[in-house]
Amino acid sequence: MPDEPNLAADLRALPLRERKRVMTRRALLNAAEHLFEERGFEHVTVAQIADAANVSVKTLFVYFRSKEDLAFTDTSLLEACVAAIERRSPGTSPGKAVAEALVTVVRESRQPVTDRIEGFHRGYGSSPALHTRLLRMWEEYEDRVTAVLAAESGAAATPTTRLRAIGLVGMLRALTSGEMRAAVAGKPPGDSLAYVCDWLLASGGAAASVG
Repeated sequence: MPDEPNLAADLRALPLRERKRVMTRRALLNAAEHLFEERGFEHVTVAQIADAANVSVKTLFVYFRSKEDLAFTDTSLLEACVAAIERRSPGTSPGKAVAEALVTVVRESRQPVTDRIEGFHRGYGSSPALHTRLLRMWEEYEDRVTAVLAAESGAAATPTTRLRAIGLVGMLRALTSGEMRAAVAGKPPGDSLAYVCDWLLASGGAAASVG
């Protein structure tokens, strides 16, 4: 999800009509995310999403072509990771940059990290209907990271460039994995947060050694 204060500032700069469009779209995404994580993707209808966002189903389809599109439109977490690689300070490895970006996200979240991981699995990770699109999303992210790393080197991507990108994408995949879900299950919120942050920072260091 975008940072709410930044979103509010951006909205104030827009004409009224455009502001309403952005707010309606955001309301639909928020409603979909909440319902998917609460009930599971298969157990939510577009009518329920529209009702939760206080719009008609017809209006929902003005903004999104399908229920699947609602599940994959918000790529803010992926974009934050790519931006962290592109904007990192000299001497900072891509792995450390991604790790620090993800630590910031989990620390600033209004939800405990265990709830976010559990919500991801309930809403998306365990859905057969979304499995193919999830895999395609990770592949597209891997392609983008490979391109960023190649551009930094000033040369064409190599197998080693691809391997580094796979490792960076793997950090985010592991963060939302069933193994991470099991690792934090039953831990108090503070312990879960510390575990995840420590794991991310250690993984960022390991990713720096690849290639």
